Amino acid sequence: MQQFRNFCIIAHIDHGKSTLADRLLEKTGRVTQREMVTNQILDNNPLEQERGITIKLHAIQMNYKANDGKEYILNLIDTPGHVDFTYEVSRSIAACEGALLIVDATQGIEAQTISNLYLALENDLEIIPVLNKIDLPSAATTIDRVKHEVMDLIGCDESDILYTSAKQGIGIDEVLETIVKKVPPPIGDENKPLKALIYDSIYDAYRGVIVNMRVFDGIIRESDKITFMATGMTYEVEEIGIMHMKRYRTRELKAGNVGYLTASIRNLNDTKVGDTITNFKNGCTEPIAGFKEVKPMVFSGIYPSSSDDFEALREALAKLVLNDSAISYEPESSSALGFGFRCGFLGLLHMEIVQERLDREFNQVIVTTVPNVRYKVVKTNGEEIFIDNPAQLPPIGQVKEIQEPFIKADILTPPEYLGSIMKLCMERRAIMVNQSYLSQERVDLKFELPLAEVVFDFYDKLKSISRGYASLDYEFYEYRAEDLVKWIFY
Repeated sequence: MQQFRNFCIIAHIDHGKSTLADRLLEKTGRVTQREMVTNQILDNNPLEQERGITIKLHAIQMNYKANDGKEYILNLIDTPGHVDFTYEVSRSIAACEGALLIVDATQGIEAQTISNLYLALENDLEIIPVLNKIDLPSAATTIDRVKHEVMDLIGCDESDILYTSAKQGIGIDEVLETIVKKVPPPIGDENKPLKALIYDSIYDAYRGVIVNMRVFDGIIRESDKITFMATGMTYEVEEIGIMHMKRYRTRELKAGNVGYLTASIRNLNDTKVGDTITNFKNGCTEPIAGFKEVKPMVFSGIYPSSSDDFEALREALAKLVLNDSAISYEPESSSALGFGFRCGFLGLLHMEIVQERLDREFNQVIVTTVPNVRYKVVKTNGEEIFIDNPAQLPPIGQVKEIQEPFIKADILTPPEYLGSIMKLCMERRAIMVNQSYLSQERVDLKFELPLAEVVFDFYDKLKSISRGYASLDYEFYEYRAEDLVKWIFY
């Protein structure tokens, strides 16, 4: 296991994560320049390529011969940078021992940079700071400021920071050498019972569910009988392998490695992200501490355009949840739209991506309702219920109080937009918690905001009044009693 290095790449959106991953793949020989038919080669979903963003985490294994003459096996997981896909980041972090923290040398620390850093620190990952895009002309005037922002944020020395240009291929050798030297090898025991963590899965029409996993203890081989501890289901392993650009069969995986398995799993509910895989006989007794349960932020109804397609939509959602476990859904009916599903998402972009994937990947023609949030109603008898539609509100005589969800919002902005942003937040019933200067050019504002005020156009207006320079990160905080009423329009 001393050969293995498991690491992920984390950053704010558009700071060069996927481009750096391209250069690492080229430098280690995993892909050749001839095979590099597109930039951001790991972003293989057409939606990712069209929008220029990473939506799904992507794992790949590389072989690297270091300056000390030893061969190392590097397991890389490239992660999204948008706040709506933080759950993807948390899953990749759980499978790694180290993280490359990428910061754009022209833009500096952004809100999602801080959020992803805290996720990595909570999991005790080794952080390697990388300043990217140093080749840009504007970087000459900003690089010194950004360098000190990074040093202040993570408490590192100036000598710990790596300087790269992923586009030009500058500094890639230094990144690989630092990964080998600083990221600790995985800790595990091949002689213990099997203990592996499911961090992702996809559905294949021919093979069933393909499970992506990180093995912490033991060895898993083809024909082994395994158990998924959360669901209690038992299967016989058919194929074991690792991820190159395509899946590569190895017939076994040992402790410390990252790979995949197939076992003709046809029931989509048998595998859950965060579950522990162990041996059917003499397996481990304690599951791996899984990921935090995801809390949907935005809710919307999804209905088939034709009532005959209801079951097809149910199956499409089940397959999509395998690949994107941040989605939640439950059946509901509407007098106008018939039978459909109430779906929960992490944000408006997440909702938009899911709707497009249902259309493109599963050929579902759908009708969606206006996004809203879920309220908590405390009844006079002490019962608590959650509603996401005013029609579900009990008679007013049975209602003790109505609570709405609040979030903690973290906004980073240049000082010249401070007044406009504070005005925008106060108009949305925000409560200011803290204001601090990360540097002369960057202010960190912390607010408590009602989620209902954020889900529609808050992000667009924030970008508009700051000319695109402000960044937003948020997380669910609490339900809070407010003076809310049910409006009826005639």
